[in-house]
Amino acid sequence: MVDYRYLGRSALKVSPLSLGTMMFGGPTPDDVAFRIIDKAREQGINFIDTADVYHDGKSEEVVGKGIKAHRDHWVLATKFVNSHKKGPNLGGHSRKWVIETVENSLRRLNTDYIDILYFHRAVFDAPLEEPVRAIADLIRAGKLRYFGVSNFRGWRIAEIAHLADELGLDRPVASQPLYNIVNRTAEAEQLPAAHHYGLGVVSYSPLARGVLTGKYEPGKEPAADTRAGRGDKRILETEWRPESIAIASEIAAHAARKGISPTEFALAWVLNNKLISAAITGPRTEEHWDSYIRALDVKFDAEDEALVDRLVTTGHPSTAGFNDPSHPVEGRVPRSAAAGADNVVPLARAVA
Repeated sequence: MVDYRYLGRSALKVSPLSLGTMMFGGPTPDDVAFRIIDKAREQGINFIDTADVYHDGKSEEVVGKGIKAHRDHWVLATKFVNSHKKGPNLGGHSRKWVIETVENSLRRLNTDYIDILYFHRAVFDAPLEEPVRAIADLIRAGKLRYFGVSNFRGWRIAEIAHLADELGLDRPVASQPLYNIVNRTAEAEQLPAAHHYGLGVVSYSPLARGVLTGKYEPGKEPAADTRAGRGDKRILETEWRPESIAIASEIAAHAARKGISPTEFALAWVLNNKLISAAITGPRTEEHWDSYIRALDVKFDAEDEALVDRLVTTGHPSTAGFNDPSHPVEGRVPRSAAAGADNVVPLARAVA
């Protein structure tokens, strides 16, 4: 039996695992992707997550084909903002792009409606009101059911909730932050802000891009067939840190004593937070999915919680001074070009 959870203050119920499809349309062959989708549905999973930029839209095409026979079973989520296309309005927050990308996603997904449309990330120097108005129009047109945000800091969650109130639109139903054992920064503001403003939390990367599966050993080169071994840019920028690998090794040993895998432990830890509605898991293989679904049977206790708290301080990453270059901190804007202004994140236009 799946413990379905309401998504924030909405009446929408979702499974605690969301089937992430970043690998579909790319490394995962289509027949394997379809088997995973069918298996997940049979196991009671009803939440599936994709994005317009995953493999230039091919992920959406595979998802559309995979869920077509049981479309109404699925809570289908996709995203906008990011784009691989070249052009000033081919991506971002404009009404032009919001409507264009939704029409393109509907076509690729071969569906009449999208259940949840996420802002994939914030655009720091663009207004928020314009895309929210466009989303309101698309909801009224029946093309969207709900919307959400991803990678939004706490104050932006508050801002978009207030904008929705002002425009007479239901608030977003979900926030999608990065959250795992070796990166707990979402606990400081993103999770409590989402809870306060009525958004459910659908966190991503619960396995820290594979680091928490225990596949990497401290002080050793990664195997050639791993994400780090292939030189994946994002894992090398973010999760490939000696502190995280050492913590993952300790987690693996603790999980073994409990008779479970480190994958099951890491996923169960995320889901044991009452502020989490669901966690997105992105299998490349059917075996990966089989290892994820077993996490729903793991029971946590005080010893498990205390172990993680000892290894990583609440609200912090594993590594002092760590920042993700794809989601920079906005609070330092040098006045002098000599101080490194070329690397400054632009402020919103309304700020002098």
